[in-house]
Amino acid sequence: MNSENTEFALDSPAAPAPSTSEATALTEDLALALLERGDLLAEDVEQITKTSAVLKSRKVRLALAAHPRTPRGIALRLIRELYTGDLMQFSLNPTTAADLKQFAGELLVSRLASITLGERIALARRSSAMVAAALLLEKESRVWQTALENPRLTEAAIVKALQRSNATPAFVEALCHHAKWSLRPEIRVALLRNAHTPMARALEFARRLPPAQLRDILHTSRLPEKIKSYLRRELQSK
Repeated sequence: MNSENTEFALDSPAAPAPSTSEATALTEDLALALLERGDLLAEDVEQITKTSAVLKSRKVRLALAAHPRTPRGIALRLIRELYTGDLMQFSLNPTTAADLKQFAGELLVSRLASITLGERIALARRSSAMVAAALLLEKESRVWQTALENPRLTEAAIVKALQRSNATPAFVEALCHHAKWSLRPEIRVALLRNAHTPMARALEFARRLPPAQLRDILHTSRLPEKIKSYLRRELQSK
């Protein structure tokens, strides 16, 4: 059978999945309809992957990459070929296998240095937790400010970003005043360990901690010595 002239037929939703032996020429719409079916045969998926005319469609490549019957090697190749927006959509698809979503997220992170500012802002707004976390260390403030509002961003990711030596003073200052994140106890602890936390905010966060915990934090804190000395005097006065 010539793979460029593969024939299919769509039946009703209750009927068995159409196969490559039936009699309708494969088109983009038909390929997409086939790939919506979880009971599609593996050989039919393979036949779609051999039909170059429909593989020119971004929608077909995206659906193929996500289909559970697509061989892993083919899925990985297709994922690598996805455009940034499609790759983000793929990584957020709830039905996509976890390992493939992980791979897509890692691929997005590896592309961050080569994509446009507009694309990075779009990713910061809507991407997965992994990508949003990577964007927290962007030098461009519009990117990390947007990432801080990403609903998938986690507290653990922010704490990790604050522990990095390249966390900028502007990023630290923004977290100190953020309406949501500055209230989180673990983030306050991370801020008390960061060299760029302003004295007024360090004092505010310190006063809400038990003395024993504050002593432990100051022992490993990178705050300027002047601020740590002031906080220690506060401890002694309690």
